[in-house]
Amino acid sequence: MFLPSYPTVNSGPLHGAAYLYDNAVAAIALVGCGEQDKARRIGAAILWAIDNDRSWHDGRLRNAYAGGVVTNGPVKLPGWWDNTQNKWLEDRYQVGSDNGNIAWAMLALLSIDDVNTGSRFRDGAARLGTWVAQWADGRGTGGFTGGTFGHEPTPELRTWKSTEHNTDLAAAFGLLATRTGDSRWRDMATAAERFVDTMWDPACGCFAAGTAEDGVTRNPILALDAQVWPLTALPGAARKFASAITTAEQRMRVDEGFSYGEDRDGVWTEGTSQMALLLKLLGRAAEAKSLIAVIDSQRSPDGGFYATSVRALPTGFMLDTDPAKPRLYFRLPHLGAASWAALAERGFNPFTATKELP
Repeated sequence: MFLPSYPTVNSGPLHGAAYLYDNAVAAIALVGCGEQDKARRIGAAILWAIDNDRSWHDGRLRNAYAGGVVTNGPVKLPGWWDNTQNKWLEDRYQVGSDNGNIAWAMLALLSIDDVNTGSRFRDGAARLGTWVAQWADGRGTGGFTGGTFGHEPTPELRTWKSTEHNTDLAAAFGLLATRTGDSRWRDMATAAERFVDTMWDPACGCFAAGTAEDGVTRNPILALDAQVWPLTALPGAARKFASAITTAEQRMRVDEGFSYGEDRDGVWTEGTSQMALLLKLLGRAAEAKSLIAVIDSQRSPDGGFYATSVRALPTGFMLDTDPAKPRLYFRLPHLGAASWAALAERGFNPFTATKELP
């Protein structure tokens, strides 16, 4: 089954939408909590989605699916009825395929993969990796482009490159190489990691968010996950790029937690959990504990976690579906926030499927 990302939303594009990234992180968190059987239910839905899309049969996944039990036939996509237009609508981002989200699906499948599951989850991760491989980019410092956006049969190609996505891919390809012994995955991991390394700005002590559509011009937006994830995911990065933590503390700290970016309008629960996990893995237990207390303050009445401490938290990015509107996190119970809270509390690294840095 797929879990709804925002279970309390009753209408509109978020109603019933199970984002692939949120479900992948949830599956890994369940593994970290010793709930492998529950994680396998999400993993099985991911495998079904690879083989049972309504249009694609090339090994890709969508950015979101309809939450609930996955039944026979093509996997359902999220959508909503628009009374004004008197028709069923689908979100163009949700039906697209971001390579970063697919990397997280690979990490989820590989976290579930063990001697009791045969090779089906590992094989599924390899199929996803084969689809991602086509997006290797020769411009600038290499790496992988963003993926696709919009509906079949001719979705738009995303030619920008993301530090976050390439971090995810470096970890996913690296873990796949270890599990399979296939050197081609190691080569892809190296390409993604090299791109992330070149996004480092020594003067800022930070990672750029990625590149513009030309694949070369740096995107100057400062995003918390682009600072935290490389240190958590890439071998030696926590030592080599340690000043990224200082930069985040100086420029994104708010209300004893962390915001998404430099606006610092409120606490981003998911990102605060990511920083807590990194600090815990670095042995900075007291600092991690104080952040976990902030995270716990964002519990919702149903036991979940709010995405943010404020009504709407800006990210610095604009919506793909409407470039005139900012991309925001809302104060809603959020599967991704709950999953990262669990990872932080358990000290479980989703990039390695262990309680250690790579």
